[in-house]
Amino acid sequence: MDQRRGPKASLEPYIKCEDLFKIHKVADLEVVALRGLDLRVDRGEVMAIVGPSGSGKSTLLHILAGYDAPSAGAVTVAGRNLLKMSPGELVDYRRSGIGFVWQQVSRNLIPYLTARQNVEMPMLLAARPRKARHQRAAELLEFVGLGHRIDYGVDKLSGGEQQRVAIATGLANNPPLLLADEPTGELDSRTGQEIFDLFRSVNAEYGTTIVVVTHDMNVARQVQRVVAIADGKTSTEIRRRRAFEERASDEETIHELAILDSSGRLQIPREILEKVGLSDRVQVSLEGDRVILRSEHE
Repeated sequence: MDQRRGPKASLEPYIKCEDLFKIHKVADLEVVALRGLDLRVDRGEVMAIVGPSGSGKSTLLHILAGYDAPSAGAVTVAGRNLLKMSPGELVDYRRSGIGFVWQQVSRNLIPYLTARQNVEMPMLLAARPRKARHQRAAELLEFVGLGHRIDYGVDKLSGGEQQRVAIATGLANNPPLLLADEPTGELDSRTGQEIFDLFRSVNAEYGTTIVVVTHDMNVARQVQRVVAIADGKTSTEIRRRRAFEERASDEETIHELAILDSSGRLQIPREILEKVGLSDRVQVSLEGDRVILRSEHE
């Protein structure tokens, strides 16, 4: 049975990351990818994580997928502590708890199989009956607009069509969470727009929580919320809000917020720091209901 959207069971976030650190060792060097990152994602949300190359966004996605483990911190998905799962539990989580869409089609699909066979593969690994696999694959390929190409080989499909098959494959075992790493990175802008439209349709139809990692800073109008990562920490958040009017069309506003993490750390945009002349040390004071920052020399 497909998972449909329903009321939130609790106020706890579906994804909760606290003070995550990840250190990669390269030869004799240590590279810090995440530096005390906090993140919360609600059930049924469609959100994006943006940031430049090397900011840690793909590392975070791999941790959420159970492909990697943080060096320190805590991460839970649907109340399950990923750091306390046994190897067998992690395999089950990756098989049925998440779907993953890579930027490179070669990592999503098996090139010598048809679209139907690719979508059936995760279900085959989960030992689902043959009839159920056929029905589910046909349903998903119809949903992503490729019912007429169900028996086409991957090499006969365009890049956008291949990514649609990849999304259908990620949804094969009906996971409650879909993760996508740069899913439009190799597509033109029009096809990329179609992929984001499809993500919204998946969310509306199945209630799937969707987290997309991208370097495209123009993604704000594609999803409900955008979190920017800088230097391995969440820095700013952009939320879309709509004001519905009786006769006029929807008016949409976008609000950008700085993120205050669980340790009380706040990343202030560099352009603001430079404009007001703040350096590495500031005076912090409370005046009424406002927190005031002043240069140490004032």
